[in-house]
Amino acid sequence: MFGYIVIHEPELRVRELALYRSYYCGLCEELYGRYGRAGQLALSYDTTFLALLLTSLYEPSEEKVRESNCLVHPLRRHTSRRNAYTAYAADVTVLLSFYACRDDWEDERRLRGLVLSGLLHSGFERAAGLFPEKAQVIADCLDRLHALETSPPDIAVSPDEAGACFGDLMAEIFAFRQDEWEQPLRRMGYYLGKFIYLLDAYDDLEKDAPAGNFNPLLSVRARMPSAGFDDYVRTLLTMLMASCCRAFEALPIVENIDILRNILYAGVWTRFEQVYADRTGTDLPAAGERKTTYV
Repeated sequence: MFGYIVIHEPELRVRELALYRSYYCGLCEELYGRYGRAGQLALSYDTTFLALLLTSLYEPSEEKVRESNCLVHPLRRHTSRRNAYTAYAADVTVLLSFYACRDDWEDERRLRGLVLSGLLHSGFERAAGLFPEKAQVIADCLDRLHALETSPPDIAVSPDEAGACFGDLMAEIFAFRQDEWEQPLRRMGYYLGKFIYLLDAYDDLEKDAPAGNFNPLLSVRARMPSAGFDDYVRTLLTMLMASCCRAFEALPIVENIDILRNILYAGVWTRFEQVYADRTGTDLPAAGERKTTYV
């Protein structure tokens, strides 16, 4: 996961922002309680969204709410919320982070990836033991993606084909249990996963091109007039998020609905708008001008 599933803070009310942060802190505490300090290093906004989504959908009868201090906020007490879905999100966080760190080392020889994958290894084995089927699906999806990313230069890999690997991975993560909401959650995760992967590719274009790294958008840019490429990417991402949001709106969510919509209709576009503005020389949209209807 790449850290793109964030809130758009200017459009949240104070109470909503505090509630969102309480689940972020709750996930941090879950990671520490289940996986120690190494687990906390993997804390992610992306899996905070997952915890909040599943909590809002399933409305757990038991939730631990407490006020506490921590290493990050030693002088200020803060609220944290923990339940079965923050625990699940912590397990998923460790699974994803271990694979991400391992790939950072194997693909780019990043020392940080080697160190963190070592620190997370025992936690990864525990999380994989709790969810062996999901761990296997994650591994299979990443193997498929690795095969595409290391394919010979004469074999064209489309953005759709590469993005589908991460889409399938996210679909499996979002499907918490087999029930009537499994398919909408899977569709939501699939399209959000493709969105994340292609947004990350767009974000990395200027780094990947001179380095010769795989990026499915490079071949697309080479075939298009430069003036139309960035708008093509915007249209592609918009269609993916429209499909994601349609699946989301099919879920019977009432609690925290405004926070979740803030993330899906505005927050996920924060990084894109920054990259788009830098590449095209345009101004960032003001908060009130930000697109908020993709369904």
